[in-house]
Amino acid sequence: MTGKVWLVGAGPGDLGLMTVKGKILLKEADVIIYDHLVGNEILSSLDDSKKLINVGKLAGHHPIPQEKINQILVEEAKKGQKVVRLKGGDPFLFGRGGEELVELKRCNVPFEVVPGVTSSLAVPAYNGIPVTHRDIASSVHIITGHKKQEQEDDMDYEALVRTGGTLVFLMGVAALPDIRKKLLKSGMSPDLPAAILQEGTTAGQKRVSATLGDLEEKAKEAKISPPAIIIVGKVCGLSDILSWREELPLFGMRIVLTRPRALISSLAERLRSLGAEVLELPAIDTVPAEKNERLPQCFMQIGIYDWIVFTSQTGVHIFFEQAKREKFDIRKLSGVKFAVIGEGTKAALSERGIYAELIPEVFDGESLGHALADQEIRGRHILIPRAEKGNELLVPILEEAGALVEEIAVYRTVYHAGKAVSVKEEMEKGKIDIVVFTSSSTVEGFSAATKGMDHSKIRAACIGRQTAETAARYNMKCFTAPKATLDALTELILDMRS
Repeated sequence: MTGKVWLVGAGPGDLGLMTVKGKILLKEADVIIYDHLVGNEILSSLDDSKKLINVGKLAGHHPIPQEKINQILVEEAKKGQKVVRLKGGDPFLFGRGGEELVELKRCNVPFEVVPGVTSSLAVPAYNGIPVTHRDIASSVHIITGHKKQEQEDDMDYEALVRTGGTLVFLMGVAALPDIRKKLLKSGMSPDLPAAILQEGTTAGQKRVSATLGDLEEKAKEAKISPPAIIIVGKVCGLSDILSWREELPLFGMRIVLTRPRALISSLAERLRSLGAEVLELPAIDTVPAEKNERLPQCFMQIGIYDWIVFTSQTGVHIFFEQAKREKFDIRKLSGVKFAVIGEGTKAALSERGIYAELIPEVFDGESLGHALADQEIRGRHILIPRAEKGNELLVPILEEAGALVEEIAVYRTVYHAGKAVSVKEEMEKGKIDIVVFTSSSTVEGFSAATKGMDHSKIRAACIGRQTAETAARYNMKCFTAPKATLDALTELILDMRS
C-alpha cells in the first residue's frame, strides 16, 4: 500500500506565484510536509483538515535533521498516503530536494517533482530588477551564500567577475562582508551597482540599493535580516525606473481574513490585486446540522410557505444541497417569494436561478425583519433556514407583524484556530496591519483563537454595525464599512491604509 511523494516548489512567498499544478496537489494531498521558507500566505491557505507536518530548519538551528525528514517522507508514503513535500522556492535550487529523492528511490517510494518559481529570479523582478538586460547583462549566475560551518569557500570569484554578468547570492546576509571582500579582491569595481532584497514578494519586501563598495554599510543601516538575496551587477541600476510593486495601493500591508474558507477567496483576490499580503485564517467553520429531520419535511410541504428568508450564503448552499439529496423538484418553488440579508446572499441565491424579491437597505437581521414586516405578512408562513445561533431580533419582529415563522437551524458555527500559521504570534510580532471581520461570529472566533492577547492593538475592518459592536467589546480599534458589501469593505481598507 505504498503511496507517493510529490516534491513541490512553493515559490518565493506570494501565493499567486505558486504553480497551478502545485495548488492542485495541495488540495489532493493527505499529508503536507513543509519547511520554514514556505510563505505564510501559502501556509495560511492550507486545508487544516489535512495532516500538516512542520519540518522547518533555520540556519544554525536544525530542530529536525535532514535524515529525519527523509524518514518521515518514507514512513508517510508507506502508509499509502498522497504526500506533498512543500519547499520554498524551487526544490532543486539549493533546496536539498535531490537528497530527499535519493532516499525515496532507495526505499522504492514513487515520486514526482513539481518545479517552483525561484526567488533568485522572482524577487529581483518584484523589485524592478531584470537579471538580464540587453547591452547590460547577458548572463546570470546564482550562488549560495550559505556554507556549512567551518566549510572552506571554494568559489572562483575571479571567474565570476570575468563573466561580467549578474550575480545573485541566495542565503547570503550573514556572508555579505565576506562576499563583498572577495569580489573586490577579485577585481570587481566598488562602484558597480548592487542591491540587497529582503522578504521579496511579501508584505515585508524591502530593497536597499547601493554600490558594491557601500552595500554592507547600507544593509546594516537598514537593518536587513534574512531571508534576503544579494544581487550585484549593472542591472541593479534599473530598479528606480522599473520598480512597480511599491506603486500598488496596499503594498506592504499584511491583512488577515477571518471569514469561513469557503467564502474567503473573492475578498482575498481583491486585496492581493491591490498589493496586500493576505493571510487566510478563518476564525470560524460552518458545520451542517446533524440529523436535520425537519428540513426534508419542509420540502414535502413547500406549498404552505409564502416566503423563504436566507440570512447567509451558507444557508443558501445547505438548503439547496439538501434539496438535491431529497430529489426536490425546484419548480415547486414557483409560488414562493425570497428575501435575503445582503448582496453576497443574493448572489448565492441567483446562482441557483432564483432572484430575491426583497433585500434591505442595511444588511443586518433587524433591518431585514423590518423590511419584511412592511410586506403585509400577517398570517403568512415564513421559513428561515439559518445558523443555530442567528440574529435574535429577526424572528420577534416578524412574529409581532403577525407572521407564522418557522426557523430551522441548518448549520452551526464552530470556532477555528489555524494550524500552519499562528495568528497570535504574528500579531505579537507586529506583523499584521488589519484584521477583517465579516460577522460577529468571526470576531468571537478570532478572539477565542488569540486568547490572552492584547486585542486593543488590533485595527479591525468590520463589514457592519453589529460586527463592529462585537469587536469593540474586545477593545479593538474598529472601522466600519458604510455598507455591508465587499466593495465597501475594500474601500474601507484602502482608507485605513491612507
